[in-house]
Amino acid sequence: MRTVYRVLAYAIALEVLVQGAMMTFAVFGLRHWIDEGGVLDEAIVQHHAEGFGEVVGFQLHATNEQMIVPAIAVLLLISAFFAKVSKAVGWAVIVLLSVVVQVLLGLFAIDAPALGILHGINGILLFAFALFAARSAHVSGARSLPASRGTADVGRSGVIRSTS
Repeated sequence: MRTVYRVLAYAIALEVLVQGAMMTFAVFGLRHWIDEGGVLDEAIVQHHAEGFGEVVGFQLHATNEQMIVPAIAVLLLISAFFAKVSKAVGWAVIVLLSVVVQVLLGLFAIDAPALGILHGINGILLFAFALFAARSAHVSGARSLPASRGTADVGRSGVIRSTS
């Protein structure tokens, strides 16, 4: 279950990168669309106007943020209870709370665009928290070995020594 936990944590970090890529794709496409004389309104967003295919980046970003990332975060929390990783539940809760904040900031930023700044900052924090969660599973795995003939001790250098 440690591997499931680690993979889910890395998946959230990867999703944050995908989110950034989708928004960048959409915004640069929008800039090009406007430079070519295009005008953006809700009809263009809903019906994928010819010449502005990058609008799909906005829709993928929203779908990913509101459904896929939260689902992965909930699965991460569930797996944390069974992963036998030190502080796994704590990291999973931090990740899940960051996802909730991220979704709310994204929704409220539509009416208060300045919140987009916090949305970006929280996205970076979410990426870091997910990496910390994943890394904790690596560290816990290296330090918890079954001791069949005595005990094992992990030294400062990370080398495992038998004490029997």
